[in-house]
Amino acid sequence: MSNKAIIFDLNGIFIKSPPLSERIEQDFKIPKEIFVKTLSTIMPLVRTSNAPNTYNQFKPYLTSWNINLTEKQFLNYWFSAEYEDVELVQYAKSLKNDGWKIFILSNNFKERVDYYTNTFKFLKEFDHLYFSCQTGFIKPDKACFNQILENNNLTPSACYYFDDSKNNVSVAKDLGINAYELSSVEEIKQKLNKK
Repeated sequence: MSNKAIIFDLNGIFIKSPPLSERIEQDFKIPKEIFVKTLSTIMPLVRTSNAPNTYNQFKPYLTSWNINLTEKQFLNYWFSAEYEDVELVQYAKSLKNDGWKIFILSNNFKERVDYYTNTFKFLKEFDHLYFSCQTGFIKPDKACFNQILENNNLTPSACYYFDDSKNNVSVAKDLGINAYELSSVEEIKQKLNKK
């Protein structure tokens, strides 16, 4: 079964957190809609390879909102609320022990990837981590999935993909990957036991 692989999204799957926009609204009184709009402007820029510094992109907005946080304080505020889904981590480890190759495919930026690498030790146990800031490919670009397939000599029909984004799942399906929106460990077990 070593030719079979499971590709997972990371945030919202293995790493959970309360929405940053809700925390900002609660702690700094910035309306959630305003922060989400800002986030949607900045994230496509910082998730790419050779991206600009993430804090520098946020700084003008933070200043206009009278949020006086240094880079270290801002990133710590953001990342420290994130935690691993212990049940899913344990299940993924058992799948790897059973011979599955396990990959992470994540749209993410350098500062957060650095934090994850140092904080979430379970990531070291997976076969490979594909972060957009390192690969240059951002989901739902088909190149994200093709890179994993080609690099690891995998056929789409031998792969499963789990994400919490309909768009990403749809693109993976178009490529012939068994792709599903993830909502629970039990659902993953059901999908994998079907074949």
